[in-house]
Amino acid sequence: MLSSKDSLAVLKKTRALLEGHFVLSSGLHSSKYVQCAKLLSKPSLASKICLSLAKKIRKEFKNIDIILSPAMGGIVIGYEIGRLLNKETIFCERVNKKFQLRRGFSIKPKSKVLIVEDVITTGKSSLECTKLIKKFKSSNIGFACIIDRSEKKTLKIKNKKIVSQIKINIPTYKKKNIPPFLKKIPITRPGSRNLK
Repeated sequence: MLSSKDSLAVLKKTRALLEGHFVLSSGLHSSKYVQCAKLLSKPSLASKICLSLAKKIRKEFKNIDIILSPAMGGIVIGYEIGRLLNKETIFCERVNKKFQLRRGFSIKPKSKVLIVEDVITTGKSSLECTKLIKKFKSSNIGFACIIDRSEKKTLKIKNKKIVSQIKINIPTYKKKNIPPFLKKIPITRPGSRNLK
């Protein structure tokens, strides 16, 4: 498996780790942003990360029936992990601000579902996916991601494991608590949630 140090080197090489002043999809502010799309745009480098993550998932989760990823960020990584593990992989999309399965996707009742994302920060998308799984009378067995930015105090995913290739602690700030150095930098709103 690829070490955290080597994985971080791949992120830097692909320019997937950005610096500036970012407003995340959660509304929190940060001086760093992980743009996994940049990593995934370099298949030869991304494949090393995905292969290592797939090995970790295989070791941690013995029974997976289906993989569910949230659109947009989770689609490519979900597909690649599904391919490596030889598991059916589907994705959910926001319709009127709520995740739904479209395109003929469904989850059979009593399925064991692994949620796969590119990055987990607050866990908001992951928790929304969990609600969707419950509607199909199935169970979420855990979470997997390339990068785990979550902190126990902010992530409210109870009794579920998060398997990640890299765990990075990047401070985030509420709007009223932005540090002075960050206020001086123009704001960028990355990600796909705010696209019109």
